[in-house]
Amino acid sequence: MMKMSRLIFLTLIICSMSAFGQENSGLRLGVAPVGGGLEMEEYWVWGSSVIKGEDGKYHMYASRWPKYLKFHPGWMVASEIVHAISDTPEGPYEFSDVALGARGAQYWDGRSCHNPKIVKHKDTYILYYMGSTHPFEELTEKTADQLTLSSKWCIAGRWGKRVGIATSKSPNGPWKRLDAPILDVKPNSFYSFLTSNPSPLMKEDGSVVLLFKGRSYREDGLTHTDQFIGVATAPSYDGKYTVVEDEPLFSSEKFGEVEDPHLWSDDKGFHMVAKDMTGAIGNFHGGILAHSTDGIEWVLDKNPIAYTRTVTWDDGKTIQQGQLERPFVLVENGKPTHMFFATMDGPGGFGNGTKTWNMVIPLK
Repeated sequence: MMKMSRLIFLTLIICSMSAFGQENSGLRLGVAPVGGGLEMEEYWVWGSSVIKGEDGKYHMYASRWPKYLKFHPGWMVASEIVHAISDTPEGPYEFSDVALGARGAQYWDGRSCHNPKIVKHKDTYILYYMGSTHPFEELTEKTADQLTLSSKWCIAGRWGKRVGIATSKSPNGPWKRLDAPILDVKPNSFYSFLTSNPSPLMKEDGSVVLLFKGRSYREDGLTHTDQFIGVATAPSYDGKYTVVEDEPLFSSEKFGEVEDPHLWSDDKGFHMVAKDMTGAIGNFHGGILAHSTDGIEWVLDKNPIAYTRTVTWDDGKTIQQGQLERPFVLVENGKPTHMFFATMDGPGGFGNGTKTWNMVIPLK
């Protein structure tokens, strides 16, 4: 009888693990509203995160930087995080204020704030973001052509990227920043060069699982690797963040190279959507899906393709977007309802677009 009970128990475990390995996160994209989301005429706009406030309105936090700078690498040296508001998730969102702007080269995030992700715990809004700085003169419309990937601004701005938080009791601010990042680099690790692209998930007990992008120095001590995705945890949003493993969750050697991870949860566990950098998992620059029971160990969904760059709009057009990145899933009442993207027109490639905006697609 005891042997039979153990056999049944083991069978249940195996079936449970099998189901976990085949689970699908269940995102089905609908039709994108033309004119939804956020666009700003004189700015490159990128990477949004949305939360519903106690006022019943939807508050978007997004990155922007002036269009007289090249899209890439302009964001490394001049991005700021803005706050926009809408009565509905689809928008359009109206610009309200600058949530996190430049505050001086002496601060770790003094020149650029980017990649916002908003969460709330009890009465506190927590804005996760990437910050960077540089000690050089500010670029102007007259000197903007000096900004290149090999320029002093870009070298310092990329090298200085770190993950931090700002807090507020209201989605309208004011925001209190920290004097130091929450996730610094570590010598001889997969994040020895930089930390960036934070994606937090706040658990019910207030503890945090945080996915992030890292790069490491190569053996020459000068150049850096492609991106890795790692995971850190903290007992609370204002506690100590500890990177869990010495090896990354995602890399070109494990699953495939991805970036822009975004986390959400439901009664089935944790879910992730991320950008497929090479197409090794699904589609080149499309989205992939993975899931986890604890936020630490991850498995690709049985069907890992979340989306492609082809979007159907509510005016009847179907367009392959030049870029479709920074996926963000809005969850209301425990159910994913909308998916937001940063997008660009043109044939593809950061240097080939003429405008960017943050778009939204309702989920079926």
